[in-house]
Amino acid sequence: MTLKATPLNSAHRAAGAKMVDFGGWDMPVNYGSQIEEHHAVRTDVGMFDVSHMCVVDLEGANVRPFLLTLLANNVDKLQVPGKALYSCMLNPQGFVIDDLIVYFFSENWFRLVVNAGTAEKDIAWISAHNSATNSGLTITARRAGANAMALIAVQGPNARAKVWQVLPGVQAASEPLKPFNAVIVKDTPYGEVMVARTGYTGEDGFELAMPATQAEPLWNALLAAGVKPAGLGARDTLRLEAGMNLYGQDMDESVNPLDAGLAWTVEVTSGRDFIGKAALQAMGQKAQFVGLILREKGGVLRAHQRVISASGNLGEITSGTFSPTMQQAIALARVPLDVAVGETVQVEIRDKKLAASVVKLPFVRNGKILAA
Repeated sequence: MTLKATPLNSAHRAAGAKMVDFGGWDMPVNYGSQIEEHHAVRTDVGMFDVSHMCVVDLEGANVRPFLLTLLANNVDKLQVPGKALYSCMLNPQGFVIDDLIVYFFSENWFRLVVNAGTAEKDIAWISAHNSATNSGLTITARRAGANAMALIAVQGPNARAKVWQVLPGVQAASEPLKPFNAVIVKDTPYGEVMVARTGYTGEDGFELAMPATQAEPLWNALLAAGVKPAGLGARDTLRLEAGMNLYGQDMDESVNPLDAGLAWTVEVTSGRDFIGKAALQAMGQKAQFVGLILREKGGVLRAHQRVISASGNLGEITSGTFSPTMQQAIALARVPLDVAVGETVQVEIRDKKLAASVVKLPFVRNGKILAA
């Protein structure tokens, strides 16, 4: 099978990146040291190629009512242009088709950023709903041809300053942005650039969306300014420390958002109906999403390991790693509702049962360790 390549593929290879098959995409896992890349984002600045994710523009007079029924979160919260919202998109059974970010730019134009591995499925789902509701929307996936866009995430305490150094023309428009807001700057040396403050690492920074043809020149300018490239390995340890779900690992079409720790992204109080609402309310919450810190030596926490509570009930790790920031083995886990924060549970690691503490997420945010 031929792997798909982002517009930055040759830049990664020129930098000596170790490339891997990531859901059918040829992506960099690291550029030499995953640990150094992780620490660069926590303490200074790093950048990620996230162009495998897909920008989808929805345009038309009915786009807001369309999204009110498509998404579990309520786009009526988006009233100021540039405001963004994190949401799950559910199937009629109440399970997660994808998690995504939706940006509001005008009453005729909302923008979605969806996951790489689910993009084709998502677009088919959105298109079918567009037809079924006669909404008349134009749906544009910005992945190929003249409309193609690339995405670069610049993250870390010095990320915004570095972006302004490379793109001085965007500072005035982007400096006032609060988290989960974006602005489109039309005239930059790299074409029209969307600057969003919606990160996935637990650190501050910007996500930059630009014409695919401009991705490599912008990447190289950031590199020249001292921004360290970071691969999928560091991206995973950073998001896990930040307690952030990864679609296909922490939730999928067999999991409802309540059991994935995403109840805060589901809005049911306004009275609107949305796909999956009735099934979700009938199902309710059966499990909770927590953090675990391994308290005994002799193992690494990994997905699918069983978690045994004090009462003997079973849960499961969904993501696990060794935390470079905390210097401890940590995990995200789905456990029974009777498990309390502060409780000690047992994790089955090969033929051993090792003690782990249940903690509230996130583990790390803005460079600070919050769970101990």
